[in-house]
Amino acid sequence: MAARQFRWLLYGELFIYGVLGYWLTSRAGWTLAQAAGLALAGFLAVRLLIVGLTFVLMLQGSGEVPPELRIGIVGGLRMVLEEYAAMILLFAVIQPFEAFWLGPDRLPKPAPGRLPVLLIHGYQCNRGFWFWLRPRLEGAGWTVATHSLEPVFSDIDAYADGIARRVDDVLAITGASQLILVGHSMGGLASRAYLRRHGAGKVARLITLGSPHQGTELARLGLGPNARQMRVGSPWLRGLAAPLPAASVSIYSCHDNYVFPQQTCSTLPGATNIAIGGVSHLGMAFSASLRRMLLQSLEGPAPRAGQN
Repeated sequence: MAARQFRWLLYGELFIYGVLGYWLTSRAGWTLAQAAGLALAGFLAVRLLIVGLTFVLMLQGSGEVPPELRIGIVGGLRMVLEEYAAMILLFAVIQPFEAFWLGPDRLPKPAPGRLPVLLIHGYQCNRGFWFWLRPRLEGAGWTVATHSLEPVFSDIDAYADGIARRVDDVLAITGASQLILVGHSMGGLASRAYLRRHGAGKVARLITLGSPHQGTELARLGLGPNARQMRVGSPWLRGLAAPLPAASVSIYSCHDNYVFPQQTCSTLPGATNIAIGGVSHLGMAFSASLRRMLLQSLEGPAPRAGQN
């Protein structure tokens, strides 16, 4: 299970810090406070290094940013800090304990004229990714379900049947005949794999958030068959063709530090492609501007601003 894997990774890291702290306090004469401070610094530095690396690689391979979406140096620094905070919250606090933070989905009958929404997370994540966004969609009157893609390192096609079962569950519980699929990052590709295998009869609309529809250069550093499938020009991506539900949407950020070159990699033929600015990849989980664009896309015809 993804949450269990996240917990073991976190416990393993803490164990290493504990062993180092024991040696420093018992053999090197450090105080407990000094050892704890070093452990905290190491914990924060590792994650800062990862975030920094993604942005360095992104700057080397970034696409052209439209003038109206440029953010400047201050905006760039703010976005890096938001990505850093999102990484710590998601991977050290929320996702390892997603059952505690998120709890079971609440699936009341949808409001008149609305369909249930099924959220599909991305690579190396679980349903805890939606910790901030799910209650805000519910607060806007939507019935929202989540799903975890397992195992973490798998062929993306292997996720299709699990999504199919969750789709059937949500429709049975809510009494709806169709739902809206929303996928972040690899979750958008897994949703398309579901559509290719099971068709679009039960899906009224697909909305993807920062999904590498044409691959991403960062996938070269990833692990597992799913990472290889997300490489630019991979045979799997070239074969991922299936009719999309009507009015499908791809929302992507011109500053995405995981999916780049952004416009080249994130556009989805047959969908409305909408560019936003100043939002990082993990930062999408907590972005107010992305939430507003998603809500507009859920309500009806896709927004006009930023389309291409």
